[in-house]
Amino acid sequence: MSFLKIVLLLILAYLIGSFPTGVLVGNLFFHKDIRQYGSGNPGTTNAFRVFGPKAGSFVLVIDVLKGTLASQLPIWCHLGPHQLVLAFGVAAILGHSFSIFLNFHGGKAVATSAGVLLGYSLPFFLVCAAIFLPMLALTSMVSVASLISVVLILIASFFFHDLYLTGIMIGITLLLFIRHQSNIKRLENHHENMIPFGVYYWYRQKHHK
Repeated sequence: MSFLKIVLLLILAYLIGSFPTGVLVGNLFFHKDIRQYGSGNPGTTNAFRVFGPKAGSFVLVIDVLKGTLASQLPIWCHLGPHQLVLAFGVAAILGHSFSIFLNFHGGKAVATSAGVLLGYSLPFFLVCAAIFLPMLALTSMVSVASLISVVLILIASFFFHDLYLTGIMIGITLLLFIRHQSNIKRLENHHENMIPFGVYYWYRQKHHK
């Protein structure tokens, strides 16, 4: 196993994660810099908010695939144990959060983290989806759903008896809470953005007419 080969592939994984999907979609198709609209975040949620569901869905799919693609590099290159998938996934997550193409700024890494977990374990990814989607439908806020879900997913990881998986979930949980500090402040001030869907959104619409 070549150390240089691993280092170069980790750099590639970081660059894949750094691919600024939301910024490119905005510049190419809408002639807008997504960072100047909505929350200013170049990730999936703001893409939905600023560019609409079609563009937002495209950004979501690509950002998930970034994590999956980067995490598969050690498998495709026959580097060694399956746990290396997580190491390369971390590189992609860091790339998405601190993109070299955006002056080391980026998104909150929810979608890319999901892609990494998909690349590592399909059963665990399905557990994640089974936790996140109902939470999103209940709260109508991506930030709240993400923060609650990541804690529940971390707890769920213990039942898979995989120290590497639990370790990466601890890291993802810490990163998501750090990256969501602005959302947490908006939640404290009751100014957090909602999606036009879900139980809480419908409740607010009904009681604020």
